[in-house]
Amino acid sequence: MAKNPVNDFTYLIELLNLEKKEDLAQYQKKMQGTSFKQRKANGVLWHSCSLMEHKYDAGERLLIKVERPREHNDNHSFSSGKLVDVFATGDESMCVKGVVNKVKHNEMFITINADEFPNWITHSKLAVQLLFDDRSYKEMNWALNELIKTESVRLIELQKKILGYEAPYFKDVKISTISHLNSSQQKAVRKVVGAEDFAIIHGPPGTGKTTTLVEAIKETLKSESQVLVCAPSNAAVDLLTEKLSQQGISIVRIGHPARVTEEILGLTLESKIANHQDYKLLKDLRKRSEECFKLGGKWKRSFGTDEREQRKLIRLEARSLKKDAERAYQDIVDDILFSTRVVASTLVGANHPKLRHSKFTTVFIDEAGQALEPATWIPIIKSNKVVFAGDHLQLPPTVKCYEAGQKGLKETLFEKAIKGNQAEVLLNEQYRMNQLIMKFSSNYFYKGILKANSSNVNAKVYSEDQVVEFIDTAGTGYFESQHPDTRSSYNKEEAYLLLKHFTNYIESINNSGYELPDNYGFISPYKAQVECIRTLLEESDIDPGIKSKIVVNTIDGFQGQERDVIYISLVRSNEQGEIGFLSDERRMNVALTRAKRKLVVIGDSATIGVKSKLYNEFLDYINAIDSYRSAFELIY
Repeated sequence: MAKNPVNDFTYLIELLNLEKKEDLAQYQKKMQGTSFKQRKANGVLWHSCSLMEHKYDAGERLLIKVERPREHNDNHSFSSGKLVDVFATGDESMCVKGVVNKVKHNEMFITINADEFPNWITHSKLAVQLLFDDRSYKEMNWALNELIKTESVRLIELQKKILGYEAPYFKDVKISTISHLNSSQQKAVRKVVGAEDFAIIHGPPGTGKTTTLVEAIKETLKSESQVLVCAPSNAAVDLLTEKLSQQGISIVRIGHPARVTEEILGLTLESKIANHQDYKLLKDLRKRSEECFKLGGKWKRSFGTDEREQRKLIRLEARSLKKDAERAYQDIVDDILFSTRVVASTLVGANHPKLRHSKFTTVFIDEAGQALEPATWIPIIKSNKVVFAGDHLQLPPTVKCYEAGQKGLKETLFEKAIKGNQAEVLLNEQYRMNQLIMKFSSNYFYKGILKANSSNVNAKVYSEDQVVEFIDTAGTGYFESQHPDTRSSYNKEEAYLLLKHFTNYIESINNSGYELPDNYGFISPYKAQVECIRTLLEESDIDPGIKSKIVVNTIDGFQGQERDVIYISLVRSNEQGEIGFLSDERRMNVALTRAKRKLVVIGDSATIGVKSKLYNEFLDYINAIDSYRSAFELIY
């Protein structure tokens, strides 16, 4: 392709259309002509659910909590922010739309799109079905077309600099020392303040990226009245919103209230409107308008000329009151947005109707390494300067169309911007892991420059503990299987082995006289293995108090999290040396950097070491630190 941003954006539109087409096709395949049983297996339906709770929350949202039967343990595609239909299992005409707040094991929390709870919800078995949502595609297409047709000199300049056609410019600035930041974090904040075009905070796992980003935002607000803060996911935006609010910074969270956690509900635009000093006036105007419309509707055609004239006047007054209410509402919104220092939204949410014509000097984009390029441009269009924060060596954005991914949709704007290395500051001190847990990822992904902070450099569960262990299942005959419906891989014997090692490990801690860790994580790349481990864990005789401290999830679902103790089940074991999903090195970087004090990896060296540079080097590292164990030690 020619070095022309317009050509890039035209090409991206083609790839985005391929992605949307594939996304819709996958959804339709799961839905059309399928039975309820097949939809459950396809992960787009929860059926025969019980209503566990229904209430109005602090933001006057209508919330329900449903629980699916324990025997319906199929993998599913429900997650925070997804659109759904909720209907009575016996009558699909009794239906209401909603938005998923969160999903936890067999429980789902949903915000209902209604003024009041439908009567049937409280006395029916319920079903929850996933809907196809094309809103994000519309917004991304809008952004790409704006970039193509723009006449803004500044936006064209930003396009060229971010995409590497021209060099960005930085001023040499001095800032006051921020005592709780290390030298690389201080350097990153200086880079942000001195950037004329864009800056990059490259934050490997545990290096305090969020802390650094918050300080960079605070420093920027010393010279700017307001900034825009975005991230690809609701969870990432909510985390930043909470952190900034804790610093005493006024912030408003833009977006559908259902997609916001209850902890920050008071920071949403809707909540701030309800608490505004002029809200009482707005409610009064709306009430009077509704009363006038009702009154005007009571008049009948048989009335005479005077009555018809009076009805006309009432309706005119109703329309006038409605316009007054709309103006009052807009004045309240404008006042909130004008007086708030930080506006926070998802990337797609940056084009919310309330922000449609807003402009910002600086936009901060967190988790930029996980964002599709077309979505990343949405807030940039509204800004004169961009600060990216993230790590392109962790999980990439999800792309469903293989062809679109191979042709470039998987490459993020963060990756393109970081290639020149002129705008990047790498945070090099990590505060999460024992140095033995950190060292392999540091050497393989970050050129060996990461160092552990003194507070965690030698952190252990107990003094005699082996911090890293690789349990090798080679030769055991623990071969992988495939789930008949989802085709996801699982390995039941390996799951049993994981629980056996964990049980022995807990016993060894107790025998040592040390306190048990506060939390544990069992993770795997494969959803079917996650479900297998969950089932076996529930059936096990492990102490319920310990069970309650264990989170079992996919690697993707664990990004951004950490635990004292992490077990990784690699699953793959076959005679062909095929590792499929495991070949994504960035996914394994995430997995290997979740543990703080203890990491146990279980897998078949004869399978994973055949074709992969990463696993060969990992096995070399395991041998170098004397952390290799054969599964036979646990079996017999």
